[in-house]
Amino acid sequence: MTGEVLVLAESSGPAFRKAALEAVTEGRRLADLLRVSEIVLAIGNGLKDPTSELGKYGADKVILADDPSLAIFHPDYYRQIALEAIKRVNPSIILAAATSTGKDLAPRLAIHLDTAVASECTHLEMENGKLIATRPAYAGKVLLRVKVNSSPSIATLRPNVFTAREAVPGKKPTVEQIEFNRPDSRMIVKEFVTQGAKKLDLTEASVIVSGGRGMGGPQNYKILEELAEVMGGVVGASRASVDAGWRPHSDQVGQTGRTVSPTLYIAAGISGAIQHRVGMINSKVIVAINKDPEAPIFGFADYGIVGDVFEVVPALTREMKAFYGKT
Repeated sequence: MTGEVLVLAESSGPAFRKAALEAVTEGRRLADLLRVSEIVLAIGNGLKDPTSELGKYGADKVILADDPSLAIFHPDYYRQIALEAIKRVNPSIILAAATSTGKDLAPRLAIHLDTAVASECTHLEMENGKLIATRPAYAGKVLLRVKVNSSPSIATLRPNVFTAREAVPGKKPTVEQIEFNRPDSRMIVKEFVTQGAKKLDLTEASVIVSGGRGMGGPQNYKILEELAEVMGGVVGASRASVDAGWRPHSDQVGQTGRTVSPTLYIAAGISGAIQHRVGMINSKVIVAINKDPEAPIFGFADYGIVGDVFEVVPALTREMKAFYGKT
């Protein structure tokens, strides 16, 4: 008999992350294909109305672990709760977002369950009861189509690739509480420190405005921050600007930084080296701004502007303010 679909719904404070709702939506689709239920595991502290929020995106049942010691991701604590939920549900498929939390937790579960993980997936399908996952490899140069033969099959989903859609507005899933007894752990998580005051994680942003060596210095990123703010996005950076100390490593997009898939990626003063390209090539629309018409980035950008970033970016900001009525 086919087991249920279990989705790990990651939260940030009292709210669920966008990537978690994308995973719940995809879990609903797979559950419908298999004609089974979708169970969602919510771990955190003070989660705001988890049943109605997760029910909107298709959850049939919510397993809830809410405790002050779970406010910040702790690998040992979250693993214990997830294993308890898996024991109760006995799922055939386990999904999580490919965030730092999901990519940390999924392989820990796989070790205990003696199964495999398909990571950073961009597409999922079922074939003869087996999960088939499409995922990038070799720094994004190829896409692999892999079959997970072990059970339960575990997959992490790349943020912004799957779309969060409300499936059944007003649906109220059943709720099952997990009482959390803190296990012994040699690991102590004291706090989670973010760089700056970003409203969105780089991997979940729909709009990213990135700057490279062509920005000339850290003080000049202000014009990128203004454009990103108008468009509801965040600022990213190339490795060169991070290595120069202009931006924190958490902003870095590329092979040794973050892999992003926004709807719009604006690259300002970035040449487009292969190391940067592999981190943002899955963006739906790429706009390049560079004064060098021979810059490699123009070879794969959807739109290119040959010009000075210090003239083009402020002009874009003015136009976006007018477009969004923020003048």
